[in-house]
Amino acid sequence: MRLIGAGSHPDRPQVDHDLIFTIPNVLTVLRFMGVPLFVWLVLSEQEYGFAVLVLVIMGSTDWVDGYIARRFDQTSKLGRILDPMADRAALLAVAFTLAIAGVVQWWYLAALLVPDAVLAIASLIYFRSHPDLPVSIIGKIRTALLLVGTPLLVLSKLPIPLTEVYFVAAWTFLGFGLLGHWIAAYNYFWAILRKGKELKTDDGGRG
Repeated sequence: MRLIGAGSHPDRPQVDHDLIFTIPNVLTVLRFMGVPLFVWLVLSEQEYGFAVLVLVIMGSTDWVDGYIARRFDQTSKLGRILDPMADRAALLAVAFTLAIAGVVQWWYLAALLVPDAVLAIASLIYFRSHPDLPVSIIGKIRTALLLVGTPLLVLSKLPIPLTEVYFVAAWTFLGFGLLGHWIAAYNYFWAILRKGKELKTDDGGRG
């Protein structure tokens, strides 16, 4: 089974429906709800073991909701926007929480935040809203790497065997994930510029 694009039907095009209450969208909302639970477990309770479990569940829903959406024709316009927003909110909130807890350095949060801030500003300038761009393969791989590396890093802080192995594995995933994050942001930035110029050209032609 393919990990990326699993559940898709190559024999027919994917259609984004005008749906709101779908199983994938519910799973995406649950992923949003996992963020404050993770923050509470780490900063208030110092329960890193349960925090890892929450991260694993959040990461799993990211794959499951996409699979269900493609396999059972439940892709939606709302989900196309909501799903990457949930991923970004989760990654940034988790990074911010771990930085406060001293698990990661603040430069890690900055490395995640700066590209997203640039894309957000560009989107507001050109569209005054979400640019509604398709998620790239690099973006999907980036998200998967970060979602795997983060719980491994938290595991390395627990009093369990093989913490050194978890630490090295975590930063291997996170390092490649950050590299993919900047590459994906670079590609999205130019995609925003191209789409924005095309819209201006179309508006000018109609005017």
